Parts: sequence; C-alpha cells; structure tokens
Amino acid sequence: MKTLTAPDIYGNWATLLLPINADESIDYGRLEEELNFLIRAGVNGLYSNGTAGEFHTQTEDEFDQIHERVAAYCEAANLPYQIGASHMSFQISLGRIRRSVAFKPSAFQVILADWFPLQESEMIVCLEHLARVADPIGLVLYNPPHAKRRLTPAQISTLKKAVPALVGVKVAGGDDAWYAEMRAHCADLSVFIPGHQLATGFSQGAAGAYSNVACLHPVGAQRWYDLMRVDLPRALELEKRIREFFDSWISPYVTQHGYPNGAADKLLSVIGGWARIGSRLRLPYRWIDETEAVRLRDIAARLIPEILCIEGG
Repeated sequence: MKTLTAPDIYGNWATLLLPINADESIDYGRLEEELNFLIRAGVNGLYSNGTAGEFHTQTEDEFDQIHERVAAYCEAANLPYQIGASHMSFQISLGRIRRSVAFKPSAFQVILADWFPLQESEMIVCLEHLARVADPIGLVLYNPPHAKRRLTPAQISTLKKAVPALVGVKVAGGDDAWYAEMRAHCADLSVFIPGHQLATGFSQGAAGAYSNVACLHPVGAQRWYDLMRVDLPRALELEKRIREFFDSWISPYVTQHGYPNGAADKLLSVIGGWARIGSRLRLPYRWIDETEAVRLRDIAARLIPEILCIEGG
C-alpha cells in the first residue's frame, strides 16, 4: 500500500469494530464480514485498533491475527488503511509496529505512553522511537479527550517539528478559536476530528474524521462527506440533525451513565444494522444492551434517514 503523507489523509475513515463472542473470544468470521462491508461501502479509508477496536484488551497473538486480515483485505481492494499500534505500554506499541511494518500500511496510529503523563521531551522521545521503527511509514497521533495529556495545536506543532514522520492527528476539535489555532499551527498535518462534527470541521479546515458516524452506517457517512464537497450548506443542515441524535440519544450513555466510548460506537453499529458486530465489549468493561438499539433506530430513522440510507432520506 502507498505510504500516505498529510495531504493524502482526508475524508471519511471507518473504524474496524471488534466482534466479541460470549466466551470473550474474537469472532474472526464476523470480523471478515465487517471488512468486506466496509470495503464495499466506498469509504475513503479504514483504520484498526481505535478505542472501539479495543486495542487495550488484545493479546499480541490476537493483534497479529486481526492485522493479517486487515492487510490482506485492504491490499486486495486497494483501500488505504492505517494500523492502530496503540497501547498504554510504549514497549508493546514498538513491538506492534515492528511486527506489522512489513504489511506496509498507509500509516500507523499511535498514542503517547499512558501510565504517567509525559513531559514534552518525553513525548518527543516516544514519537521518535516509534517513527524509527515505522520508517518510512508515517505516524498519526491519537490524542482523545481522556488522554493524560490533551495537547493544544501549538504543542502538536512542536511535536511535528521534532518528529517529521508525524503526518496526522486525531483530536476532539473545538470552537472557532481552536480551529483558528489549528490552522495557524497544524497546516502541515492531516487534522481529523469527531465524525458527527465533520461538516463544521470541513468548513474550518479539518481534513476529515475517523468517524463515529461511520459506526452508525459507513455508506451514509461517506455520502455525507461527499455532499460536503459539493453542497456544504446542505451538509451543515444534516450535521445539525446528526448532532441532535448524538447529543440527545448517544452521548448520555457516556456522560451520564459512565459507559466507555467504545460501547457507544458499538451500539451505533447495532442501530445501523449494517454488520453483525454486536454491542458486547470485553471484560471488565460494561456494554449497552442491544435492546436499546430498537427504539434508537426509530429515532435515527426519523432524524437522519440519510445516514441510515433509508430510501427518501
């Protein structure tokens, strides 16, 4: 696969969700069905081992089995893909990159070592070593809201200057002032924001999203991104309804009831009904019962039929 530089990383990227059996094993058959659907959906790219990929729960053998499949399917379809090599342990992240660099993915997603918050010099050391093992494949830094150090655009720019192999970031976004700061400091990076904010982010200069909307339905999410490129006002109107659905019906599971973010992402896939992923997370994390999807599907169909690919929406 072609190694991507910052300008090459854009659009609607779908996450690979991890199907978990009742005995805690990974269902590789359902995983392959999911890969097939995502490829047919025509998304701009696919990435593995984000939060909803439950990278933090995998053994190293499981990591290898997942990515043998990811690489084979994406290479056969010529679909850009990023391997999530993240782990709370820096040493495990290094090992994950070292074992999968031969696949030649489009990029590697990584997090900063996560047990103690890193100082700036330590962040640079962390990324330098990861980049050295990944070379010539670039790094995308995943810096979610729950990271021990939530970075500003200026801090991200400092890391980019120190580690040129950093080609992109996955961040939480922000207000107009944040976007202005991002444009000033991160013009040489691919900046990805949350999927349900993508039309606003697109209008402010963000390159794309590693998308929670694609969890709901990858085809609908891709159509929405394509709409942004030709009719931004209509895409922004649709975003208002997407945000209403997420803010009123999905986010409370996390903010009020304390479920992990990955539980919400998996519930979205059940609501969308596009693959047999299921809502189960690996222990000890709680997941949202699939019966919740029944009422939420009706709400989503009323608010955002375009995303669910309902005819006439």
